[in-house]
Amino acid sequence: MTTPGSVQSERKARKEFVRDRQRMVITVAVCFLVACVVLATLTILGVFKKEEEKAVVDASTNYGVSAPCIAKDTTAPDYTAITVRVLNGTSKSGLARALGQALANRGFVLQGVSDYQKNDVARTEIRFGEKGLSEAYTLYAQFNDAILRMDNRTDKLVDVIVGETFDDLNDTDQISTTAGTKLTSVGGCVAASKLTDLPAATKHDAVK
Repeated sequence: MTTPGSVQSERKARKEFVRDRQRMVITVAVCFLVACVVLATLTILGVFKKEEEKAVVDASTNYGVSAPCIAKDTTAPDYTAITVRVLNGTSKSGLARALGQALANRGFVLQGVSDYQKNDVARTEIRFGEKGLSEAYTLYAQFNDAILRMDNRTDKLVDVIVGETFDDLNDTDQISTTAGTKLTSVGGCVAASKLTDLPAATKHDAVK
């Protein structure tokens, strides 16, 4: 038999259950609104930029890597005066050989091709020493997404470490840096003498 007390208890329990559900719904709704506001704020501030926009910004300043400036009025040497070695920094077999042949076809002197010590290099790097500045800048014009990085070598050999982002060389009709043209420093460059803690050059046959 149902008593008045049990009925009241049941009603009270149902009311508590309803209130708990309402509080849960309100909490979820508030959290959702807060998340929307935060997301909108970050978007307005430009945190979530398109990858293409980030690439343009990074490329203009050598992808955030400090590179040495080229001296004013320095001109590009002839391709035949630039010795290049190509190292494959990826797991894609034959990539260094193909790139080396392509550069040789354009007139660069190919010292050889080999695998780099790592096979997970993200972006192609052009490695060079202070004596090979004009050679490195001239070679740099062949690529659309490479990084210029000076190391501690004391000769003129220029290394190309092929990275995962490499697709192809720039078309020859798009390259304005040819023998005798003035070279332009990359954005954010600093004087070569101010670059310290240079990475060690990969073992190689020196080019004078």
